[in-house]
Amino acid sequence: MNHDQLIQNTISFVKKALEHAEGGHDWFHIERVYNTSKFIAEHENTNTLVVELSALLHDIADPKFHDGDESVGPKLAKTFLESQQVDIATINHVVNIIQHMSFKNSLENNGAVFTSTELEVVQDADRLDAIGAIGIARAFNYGGFKNRALHDPKIAPNLQMTKEEYKASKAPTINHFYEKLLLLKDRMNTETGRKLALQRHQFMETFLDQFFGEWEGTQ
Repeated sequence: MNHDQLIQNTISFVKKALEHAEGGHDWFHIERVYNTSKFIAEHENTNTLVVELSALLHDIADPKFHDGDESVGPKLAKTFLESQQVDIATINHVVNIIQHMSFKNSLENNGAVFTSTELEVVQDADRLDAIGAIGIARAFNYGGFKNRALHDPKIAPNLQMTKEEYKASKAPTINHFYEKLLLLKDRMNTETGRKLALQRHQFMETFLDQFFGEWEGTQ
C-alpha cells in the first residue's frame, strides 16, 4: 500500500472512531495536530510516515474517556496498523509515541523513557493545540463537559501534582492554566515549536489578565 492510501485509510478510521467525541478531542483536534506536526517536521530530520500516523492516531482512545485506561489507544492503533500491513518497526515506533507523549506521563519519573525526533515533533504539535486561543477554548469546553467551575478563588492551583493527582483532579478550569497550560511553553522540544508556543503563551497571559480584571469588576 502506498503512503497516500495509508494516510487516507487512517484518516477515515480516525474520523469514524471519533465521530461522537467531546469537542476538544474530536477529529478537528486531530486534524490540527496533524497539520502542525507536518509543519514542524519540515524543519526536522524525521520519518514523515511515523510523524503523520502518530499525529493521526495519538488520541484514538484518550484515557480520559476510557476510565483512565491508557492501554486502549495503543492497542487500537496497533491493531489498525497491522490491518493495513504496516511494517512492524513503524508500528512499534507509532505505538511508543502514543504511549509516551502525554503531559500527565511527564509528571512521573518511572524510568520508562522513550524518545525520538518524531515523538518530539508530534508532542510539540499536541501541546501547541493545548495553548493559545484554541487551548483556551478547549480548556473551557472540557471544563463544561465535566461540569467544573470556571474559577474558585478559594481553590489554589496544585503546582506539584503527581500523575495520579492530575488524572483525578476536579479543580476549576482556571487552575488548569497554572497546572499545565502555562508550563507548556518551556517544555517544547523543537525550535519551531518554541517559536509558535511563545506567541500562544503570551495570548493566554493576556486572556488571564482580562479574566481576573473582569472577575474582580475592575475591567
